[in-house]
Amino acid sequence: MNSTFLVNIFRFISLLALQILVFNNMNFWGYISAFPYILFIILYPVNGNRAGLLMSSFLLGLIMDLFCNSGGVHATACLLLAYFRPFFFKFSFGLSYEYQTVKLNDVLTPERFSFILLSVVTHNFTLFLLESFQISFFFDVLLRTILSTVFTIICCIILIYLIKPNKR
Repeated sequence: MNSTFLVNIFRFISLLALQILVFNNMNFWGYISAFPYILFIILYPVNGNRAGLLMSSFLLGLIMDLFCNSGGVHATACLLLAYFRPFFFKFSFGLSYEYQTVKLNDVLTPERFSFILLSVVTHNFTLFLLESFQISFFFDVLLRTILSTVFTIICCIILIYLIKPNKR
């Protein structure tokens, strides 16, 4: 087996377990939640199999839906994030991102931060919009998206630096 494949399986299981056991139990004032499980989609290799990413993202969201009893909103948000991921790479890193070795585990640059921000905003907005499913709650959706995005980005950056390999 390929070491990248094993790393992705370990990342899938560990981020999902961390989300289910820790972050699903954290909800501040009903508006602030963290969803660092989407780091699996964000940190998936750039030149990895796109169909594999879409299938594993759907499975990731489906397992989250099973544990949260949320009826498919996590699966939809994860699948949408995985689908738009190449466009976010092009926007953040330029047209030649496929030929560069983009590693999001390195030092946080404006390009990496914009990619993480776009990914988290897309996921959270889709999730909260489908969760409320009423246009009358639009400002509530925006408030929850903004607050949860800030908290999720902070958690994601902390987790990225915790799992970053040491360079000696």
